[in-house]
Amino acid sequence: MAPKDFNDRMLSLGLARVAEQAAIASAKLIGRGDEKAADQAAVNAMRDQLNQLDIQGTVVIGEGERDEAPMLYIGEEVGSGTGPEVDIALDPLEGTTLTAKDMPNALTVIAMGPRGSMLHAPDVYMDKLAIGPGFKTGVVTLTMSPSERVSALAAAKGCSTTDITVCVLERPRHEEMIAELRATGCAIRLITDGDVAGVMHCAEPELTGIDMYMGSGGAPEGVLAAAALKCMGGQIFGKLLFRNDDEKARASKAGITNFDRVYTRDDMVTADVIFAATGVTSGSLLPGLKRTPGWTTAETLLMRSKTGSVRRMIYRHPEE
Repeated sequence: MAPKDFNDRMLSLGLARVAEQAAIASAKLIGRGDEKAADQAAVNAMRDQLNQLDIQGTVVIGEGERDEAPMLYIGEEVGSGTGPEVDIALDPLEGTTLTAKDMPNALTVIAMGPRGSMLHAPDVYMDKLAIGPGFKTGVVTLTMSPSERVSALAAAKGCSTTDITVCVLERPRHEEMIAELRATGCAIRLITDGDVAGVMHCAEPELTGIDMYMGSGGAPEGVLAAAALKCMGGQIFGKLLFRNDDEKARASKAGITNFDRVYTRDDMVTADVIFAATGVTSGSLLPGLKRTPGWTTAETLLMRSKTGSVRRMIYRHPEE
């Protein structure tokens, strides 16, 4: 039997439900200080919902290697076993710490594309650079210094460097980069976690106030962010960073042969995809879950790169 086509239109609403239910499952754990419990609740719900979809799905970006994660691990097969063969990239709870501490911008995130459409990124760091839509390719590059990137983007926007805002993950490894950025006069929005959301912020600068994202973070999150920008528009560049031979071996196992390659958005996500994210805690992109007596309300961002369509869906669920 010939493989079924990836019907992104029909699958998109099902994918929204997957993100939605993962978020709702974590609702009672917001602000409770238990990262593992919040993550596990989201994982269980996401896996349960995925297995109800008529897909032959393979997790390519997930909770870790098979020996590290009991479910939604890289290589796990999900879905009913009928329907199209698809790649799935997911983070059941992007911002477990944010959820546990009731801090902004925690999301549930999932992307789906045809089999072979997403980079199998190993669980190592990636140097990332992202900007929103509307700029010519290469206006900023990873080979530029942080200050050169700010100057180049300001020139392309026709504004001063003081009008540029850069999103950076707050980590000791970024202290020198932050100091260099400060010298340009740009504003910096530091985030404690959640760099998928950080990259997505670049795609809607009028809404979020963010023009550019830069810094190192997880490579799997880089692929998820690329899937989001594939739908929203914008550019992302990523280069894998290796701290030791074990990490290089992990990359080789994932099929990476060129350790110095700079990946573009369309290198990381090579075909049209669908992407869904549901707000867990309120942030610049999405409001968080709202719990009122008897009800939980969630808002989901659902996007298709094929059509460029963006839906914002509000779902009200009776509490059990």
